[in-house]
Amino acid sequence: MSKKLVNSTGHYILKKGTPFTNVYGLARSILALSTFLTLLFNDIDTLFKPAAGIREYPYCSTGMNSISIFCIVPNTYLEAIKIVTIILLLIIISGWRPKITGLIHWWIAFSVQNSTTTLDGGDQVIAVLTFLLIPITLADERKWHWERDYSIEKNRVVAISSGWASILVIRIQVAILYLHSSIAKLGADEWINGTAVYYFLNDPMFGLNPLVSTIIQPITKSWLIVLPTWGTLILQFLLFCGLFANTKTKKILFVLAITMHELFALMLGLVSFSIAMIAALIIFLLPNVHQEYKFNYQFSFLSNRKEVK
Repeated sequence: MSKKLVNSTGHYILKKGTPFTNVYGLARSILALSTFLTLLFNDIDTLFKPAAGIREYPYCSTGMNSISIFCIVPNTYLEAIKIVTIILLLIIISGWRPKITGLIHWWIAFSVQNSTTTLDGGDQVIAVLTFLLIPITLADERKWHWERDYSIEKNRVVAISSGWASILVIRIQVAILYLHSSIAKLGADEWINGTAVYYFLNDPMFGLNPLVSTIIQPITKSWLIVLPTWGTLILQFLLFCGLFANTKTKKILFVLAITMHELFALMLGLVSFSIAMIAALIIFLLPNVHQEYKFNYQFSFLSNRKEVK
């Protein structure tokens, strides 16, 4: 009886398809790109500086912070470590050996979150997602995360199960993120009365630049401001519901969510956060994550591999 159950479970898992596709690979590359841009376009003095309640920087004294990549050398070598980290991120973006680079990716993301002074929250999202991606990357035997996987043909049931479990947990985590975001906003009067976006757009740190502010002033200073305010609330709750939606609805929500986050990037400067959320949305809302995306150009180093008979 137990053997029959195991066989039927294995058959179901194999029938579901492989999670090791270039779709999840694309999400990994986008996550790495976000961190890469943060490190590339910010100097050491910007990334490492005192914050409220923390005089030591990078903060390495307690707990898990001590394993940060930025804590393994004295502060005089931070620039060198930054360069090494950028090179590692380029390798991760390329898609080489997910089984090796998966843990490295999380280590870098964890280090950036805990050791640097960043503002837009993208580093937190990336640290969580790269941690949740560890099971699928450790089970991924491909040389490049862009190439076709042959786990089905090899009956790698445990590896495939690990991969799908990782994707399922990420989807639940992203859904909870949007649910929490929408519910938390209901506790602020500005979101209830529809004026919250006005205050964000005029914030001295995250707000619009003077030129754009002047252009959209007819909207920000009229009743129309309630549309993006309440629209954000509604869309974030609908994105939580996307966890249970059908394929067609998920595709619509995906487009709407990408649009929302790109507006955040353009208007509020939340670039690394928006890029990270694009990666999260790819795993969360693309229903056919088990199907290869057909790129128009096939790289030679990916096309020479012989199929398993």
